[in-house]
Amino acid sequence: MTTQTSTGFSWWTRSSAAKVAGLVMLAAGLLAWQRVANSAEDAVKIPPPALDEKAGTAPTETAVFAGGCFWGVQGVFQHVRGVKQVTSGYAGGAASTAQYETVSGGDTGHAESVQVLFDPAQVSYGRLLQIFFSVAHNPTQLNFQGPDHGTQYRSAVFPLNAEQRSVAQAYIAQLGKANAFKAPIVTRIEDYKAFYPAESYHQNFLTRHPSHPYIVINDMPKIGYLKQMFPDLYRNDPVLLKVAGS
Repeated sequence: MTTQTSTGFSWWTRSSAAKVAGLVMLAAGLLAWQRVANSAEDAVKIPPPALDEKAGTAPTETAVFAGGCFWGVQGVFQHVRGVKQVTSGYAGGAASTAQYETVSGGDTGHAESVQVLFDPAQVSYGRLLQIFFSVAHNPTQLNFQGPDHGTQYRSAVFPLNAEQRSVAQAYIAQLGKANAFKAPIVTRIEDYKAFYPAESYHQNFLTRHPSHPYIVINDMPKIGYLKQMFPDLYRNDPVLLKVAGS
C-alpha cells in the first residue's frame, strides 16, 4: 500500500513514528523540506450558521466529520468547550475494510473521520460545523488535505439525523452565497452508515506527539487558530479519549 502525497512521498509521511521507527529521522528531514509547499493553511473567519439545531434536552449528541488526516481534526475538537469525547476512525465504508492499512489504499469508500460526542447545552451542532469549516480543515480541497491525497482524505459531513442534515446543507449554502472562501466548497454530505474507531495508536495522536513533524507543520497551528478565533469555545486542557492499555 503506497498512498501518494502531492510530492510523491508515500504513506510513511504520516505514520512512520508508529509503523516504521527506523525512518523517523529521514521523514523529519523530508517533511521539513515539504513545509514550504504544504504548510498549514490559515484559518478562515466565517459567520456562524443562520440555521442551527433547536435546543433539546438530551445531555449528549453525536456528530461525525471527515476533514483529512484525523490526527489534527481530533486534536481540534478535543480543545472545544462542551465536547465530551472525540474518537478518530473511519466512516463511509464497510466494517470489513475499516483498518488503517486497507483504508489507506483509497478504494474502500471510507474517509478518515472523527466522532464527536458533545453537550448541546454548551455547544451546538452548528457551532461545531463552524469550527469544522473554519479551523479544522480546508473545505475547498477535493479529495485531499494539504500533503495527503486520496478519497480517504475527503471533506465530508455524516449527519446522524434529518435536523443535522438540514443544518449542514443550509450552512454550506450560506457560506457559498457569501463567498466565504476563495474557491467553492466541495464538502460532501453523505449518508451515515456507521463509525468505526481507528487503531489505538492513532488516538490522541496530536497530544501524545506534539513534536512530530507532521503535527508541528500541519496541525498545531489549528489549535492556535481555534484559541484565537473561538475564545468562547476554546478549552486549554484537551478532553482525551480513554484508550485501553494506555
